[in-house]
Amino acid sequence: MNKLLFLIIALFSVTAQCQNSERPNIIMMIGDGMGISQISSSMYSNNNYTPLERSEFIGLIKTHSLDDLVTDSAASGTALASGVKTYNGVLGLDQNYNSVKTILEICRDKGYMTAIIVTSTIVHATPAAYYSKSKSRYEYYKIADELSKSNINFFVGGGEKYFNNRDDKRNLMNEMKDYTFVKSLEDYKNIFSKNIGFFTAYDDPIQKNFGREPSLEDIIEATIEKLKNFDKPFFILVEGSQIDWAEHDNDQEYLLSEMLEFDKAVDVSYKYANENKNTLVIVTADHETGGAAIVSGDLEKQIVKINYSSDEHTSEMVPVFSIGPYSEKFKGVYDNTEIFNKLFEIVKEWKDSFFQYYFYL
Repeated sequence: MNKLLFLIIALFSVTAQCQNSERPNIIMMIGDGMGISQISSSMYSNNNYTPLERSEFIGLIKTHSLDDLVTDSAASGTALASGVKTYNGVLGLDQNYNSVKTILEICRDKGYMTAIIVTSTIVHATPAAYYSKSKSRYEYYKIADELSKSNINFFVGGGEKYFNNRDDKRNLMNEMKDYTFVKSLEDYKNIFSKNIGFFTAYDDPIQKNFGREPSLEDIIEATIEKLKNFDKPFFILVEGSQIDWAEHDNDQEYLLSEMLEFDKAVDVSYKYANENKNTLVIVTADHETGGAAIVSGDLEKQIVKINYSSDEHTSEMVPVFSIGPYSEKFKGVYDNTEIFNKLFEIVKEWKDSFFQYYFYL
């Protein structure tokens, strides 16, 4: 009897080790509005270098929504997060307005730690696509309520007012009893809690070239360090949100400050993936904005001149860069919904290998 008990304990111990060692960490990075010209402009402005050169595979994705050749961030975010085409302005719902599960929610339900880090408000369209089910991306108070019930472990971004200065007079921060809220990067680093909210701004965070702090790369680095304490795989969504805002303004200085910060965030993620071989990093965009084209410049002086054909989104395909385990799945040309499908297959593949391992024993 004692031997049988020992074998059962050993089986579960080995199984748990298999589970932890095989499940890949996933860092999903979205440069909102980031196309090839935006990537090129930051590269030429940074000594002709981008950390994306260290990618193992490169692909291209189509970005149209269900009802328009030119997508918005809600529809494209839903496609990336849940693998379905939906209408512009809609979050987390399919063409019949049925709720769809996101890759973040699937990972969360499989025992992953989860985090969202953005340079917009935390209720903006792209981050919201990973946890909200809403017919309108502009229902910010509803979206904030959904986030408060999402069980996402760490979230960092602006938009505190949607939680504690609401039309319905509720204070969601008081209602979120399982969360610790912090006001500085130092507190975010030092406070140990399984659930942390860090509002970087009361409303929209300011743009990078106006002095936005803390930096995206510092927040990612701190988040990874925190997640390592839990001995669980993790899923992190990172968005360089204001790349898109700069393009809507056709503001080159604004764009380059946002892109160069996003590059530094990619560098942090790629370094971690190189040091921790069980980490998959995907870098892509939800769409291109501005119809940007580099028309002149000086490579030696690290200067570029960008012309814009629009101050709106375009229907151009956008790139996908990947590094780490399963990164080969993301090469080629395909629809943006395939990002979800490929990630789902990776998570599902872990489950299959786990049971195969179990029955082999």
